[in-house]
Amino acid sequence: MTPNPNNRTHPAGAASRGPVQQLAQWNVVLINDKDHSYNYVTTLLQQLFAVSSAQAVELATQMARTGRVVCMTTHREYAEFKREQIQSFGKDTLVDHCTGSMSAALEACE
Repeated sequence: MTPNPNNRTHPAGAASRGPVQQLAQWNVVLINDKDHSYNYVTTLLQQLFAVSSAQAVELATQMARTGRVVCMTTHREYAEFKREQIQSFGKDTLVDHCTGSMSAALEACE
């Protein structure tokens, strides 16, 4: 007998697997420094995190005030990818003494 491709039955036991576990969440944290301009920071936030200009200014202001800002909360693998993007964004051409990208960290959510 040929299997019917339209038969969408689940494998035996599929319904008894239980609830899907949620992945642990991680914050992507941008660290403030004196080597990058507001323009650089807002551009980075808009390009890497798809925030609006107004949201980017708000996040940059919070970072300037507190020394850090959470850019995104996501699962660890994607958080690591976003941190790598920040760390490879390049130097700020508007600041003469800038030597490279900004720093970023990951922190586990509780």
